Amino acid sequence: MPCSSTDHAHSQHPIVPSLDLTSSINHVILAFMGCGTFNEEAPDPSWPLFMSVSETRSKFKPGTKVMVAIGGWGDTAFDDAARTEQSRQRFARNVKKMVDATGADGVDIDWEYPGGNGEDYKQVPNSERKWTIAAYPRLLAAVRTSIGPDKVISAAVPGIPRDMLAFTAETEPVIMQSVDFLNVMTYDLMNRRDNVTKHHTGLLNSLEAIDLYISNGAPPSKLNLGFAFYAKYFLLDPNHPESCAKGRGVVPGCPTGLMEDPETGADLGKTGGFSWHDHAKSPLPPIIETSYLKALSQGRYDNAEGGYFYFDQDESLWWTFDTPEAILKKFPAIVDLRKLGGVFAWGLGEDAPEFKHLKALNAGVDGMTGVRDEL
Repeated sequence: MPCSSTDHAHSQHPIVPSLDLTSSINHVILAFMGCGTFNEEAPDPSWPLFMSVSETRSKFKPGTKVMVAIGGWGDTAFDDAARTEQSRQRFARNVKKMVDATGADGVDIDWEYPGGNGEDYKQVPNSERKWTIAAYPRLLAAVRTSIGPDKVISAAVPGIPRDMLAFTAETEPVIMQSVDFLNVMTYDLMNRRDNVTKHHTGLLNSLEAIDLYISNGAPPSKLNLGFAFYAKYFLLDPNHPESCAKGRGVVPGCPTGLMEDPETGADLGKTGGFSWHDHAKSPLPPIIETSYLKALSQGRYDNAEGGYFYFDQDESLWWTFDTPEAILKKFPAIVDLRKLGGVFAWGLGEDAPEFKHLKALNAGVDGMTGVRDEL
């Protein structure tokens, strides 16, 4: 029974490493097809992707499952898909058509987020999306019935407790009847909706997310822990307390100041990020580049909450990202401790060209004590 690992490949970084670096990967998910496509009565029969399923399959070891992700951050068309029995059946029929036409081994339903707190949560309050909490498992069930038991269904699910509105002790057991596994997005755990500094891939926060899914009914063997192949930074309010401005010894919990428009939810430009591939391909703005280099050389690991970080007092920049060493710490502390089914990364090509973080992920997977039977 092999250990499991899942990687997302997407159109921004269609880069695949050599086969010796992908031997631990059992599932590859191509992202994204928009949800709206599946709400049409007569969708495009060519089902265009940035890379075909067959081409993708040729780049990985034999037997690797190639799946298609539907949705993504900011895709609000799931409301139309899930609203009625008729709309759910139409969506599910079209998913089957796509799977049959492309030769995909299954789909990843990337609804962010059922129940509310999506990108437009200021325009459409959560109270108006409460109905989707019950509709979400019904949509998954319709897809499962349509594509059959032999195809794979996974779902990308929130990693922050405030966003887990549709994942309760009542709904989760029903959800798990339709999916093979959940990809828990234990990254972006700090975002522009926060008002204090945190680790965006923090170990303790990641464990908290996993434990919530387990306590609400998800078998650990059907949970994948998420890893981010990118760095994030946040511009703190220059008026933050002196204790945060000292630089040395700074830990999470420092005020950030306002990072999103309180009326519209729009990004106020206080956050940023980049993948390792993007950094290697083109230089960052000078101030950010200089600060990032300091973060690499002067940052440290927070042993209390688990996460690599650096606070640049000169530029008031908070840096948070996983180093290869930080990645490896999560295997004994989360994956092995909770006997999870596997891990996944967003996204595979983002770690090019050195693939240092992928190598760390591979090393962790090779040493996993828990395995998922069906993989």
